[in-house]
Amino acid sequence: MILFWSLLLYSCREVSYREPQPVGVPSLKEIPVQLRGQYVGIDEEGKDTATLIVESWGYHFKDPNEKDWLGRGVISDSLVVKVYANYYFVNFRAEKDIWVLRVLKQKPSGDLELMSIRVSDDNKGKDMLKKLGKKFPVKEIKLNGDTFFQIAPSKEQLLQLIKDGFFKKDELNKVK
Repeated sequence: MILFWSLLLYSCREVSYREPQPVGVPSLKEIPVQLRGQYVGIDEEGKDTATLIVESWGYHFKDPNEKDWLGRGVISDSLVVKVYANYYFVNFRAEKDIWVLRVLKQKPSGDLELMSIRVSDDNKGKDMLKKLGKKFPVKEIKLNGDTFFQIAPSKEQLLQLIKDGFFKKDELNKVK
């Protein structure tokens, strides 16, 4: 369950951006109707985890006992949602010019693929950063115990990163 929620929020080693992604695409004023609803993550044992509830104004969570937790994410100047090329780009402001990104792709079933670029501490993470470094300058930023690796892709380059497998996928199942 911790892994799942760390994917939605941000972790201590994160690829980030100076501005909400994709650059040049307008922000949504509200969450589109087709994305609204309840989504459940599944843990390693196949059990339901907390429920993500997406509303017109943003999102919130309920634990398995129906108790709200983790607060709310409200579309604002620190939570920006954009849509481009059939992907939803959910941008969270960590600091003034540090944005973290989660990408959502809705499947025909209504379930969501949740994507993020994960930077592990091992050789796999180092290799991924080297590959990113061949495509873009990568700026390392340390802030309050977190490390951010900042890049500045165009919207086309961002889509290519998704296609090239830099974004790892997890699934959120829509509650029917």
